Amino acid sequence: MISYGKQYIDDEDISAVISVLQSDFLTQGPSISHFEEGLCSFTGATFCTAVSNGTAALHLAGIALGWKKGDIILSTPITFLSSVNAIVFSGATPDFVDIHPENYNIDVEKLRIKIESYRNHNQHIKAVVAVDYAGHPCDWKALYELSKEFDFQLVADACHSLGASYNNDTSYAARFADITTLSFHPVKHITTGEGGAILTNNEELHKKVQLLRTHGMTKDADMLIQNDGPWYYEMIDLGYNYRLTDFQAALGSSQLKKLPSFIQKRKDLAKRYTDAFFHLHGQLLTESGDTTQSLLQLPIEQSSIQSAFHLYPILVNFEKLPITKIEFFQHMLSNGIRLQVHYIPVHLQPYYKNNFGFIKGDFPIAERFYELEFSLPLYPSLQIAEQDSVINTLNKLLSI
Repeated sequence: MISYGKQYIDDEDISAVISVLQSDFLTQGPSISHFEEGLCSFTGATFCTAVSNGTAALHLAGIALGWKKGDIILSTPITFLSSVNAIVFSGATPDFVDIHPENYNIDVEKLRIKIESYRNHNQHIKAVVAVDYAGHPCDWKALYELSKEFDFQLVADACHSLGASYNNDTSYAARFADITTLSFHPVKHITTGEGGAILTNNEELHKKVQLLRTHGMTKDADMLIQNDGPWYYEMIDLGYNYRLTDFQAALGSSQLKKLPSFIQKRKDLAKRYTDAFFHLHGQLLTESGDTTQSLLQLPIEQSSIQSAFHLYPILVNFEKLPITKIEFFQHMLSNGIRLQVHYIPVHLQPYYKNNFGFIKGDFPIAERFYELEFSLPLYPSLQIAEQDSVINTLNKLLSI
């Protein structure tokens, strides 16, 4: 079965993990800081805190930034649940801004309109969580300028975009955002099994997330109220057990060495998809959320951007095909190809409808995107023969 995503583990990765398993430290040892230093070097961030998963990274970001009840945090409806759940974890109120019909990221112009609407009602936006969907960076310069104009915090959910480039800069996220979060789930660019990280150039925020990662406790003599001896610790904040293990960190460091080749393989595979289907490509999704007469819309990189291609999402105009989306999915599955859909709009989830009053129709472009989208298989170990099978099966299905 060819899946939409899959990890790549080699003998070097296995050896790195075995080495830690045979060492004195399985957790809270030197492999953690080594992995964090490697991530700082690759991303250009000044500080890094490795944590147990991407959701933990988002959660700690909100706590460190001081989100609380009454705060309004904006995000995109086309993302995984964690991007928005982290807002609710902190007690703040989530709201959404519709996506741009070409890059599928948060629409900056609609964001401005939303913020101004809140201001007209004497309400202030606390923060924006912007997601680099599928690995394609948001318009970070515009987001940063808006954050300064309207005085809100900016969180970069870069769980899809490790290794992407914005204006020829791979360190863009740490430069523009107060906090950047990463995920190392097996389908991401590198994996630690489960795992995540928090990047920032702000030392104060870094110290907060370091404390929160381990129960809010410290042995730092400069932070203690009293000091009974070398064994002594104090809990000075309500924190969590969000630590990464040393053997996971060792796997992450080993994977990080291969990240440039992983990214290049993803780009090469993405180009093969684009070349194969470009004759069917057109602007399918419009500003109104309506569908044009094109058969497909492909993920085209915008100017001065290089996507990390976590996903290869295609939009299919089912109005021009004699089959439904479910039949399309099942036909591919019967041919050994497991597609996926990224994502069901968060505002349509029962929890968010029931607790925050969102309804179908609130964000029409995101909703129409969901009706049309499939993610094709894309991962470094995908073989050319396997990709050709995907291309040929899809071509036959599109020509019926």
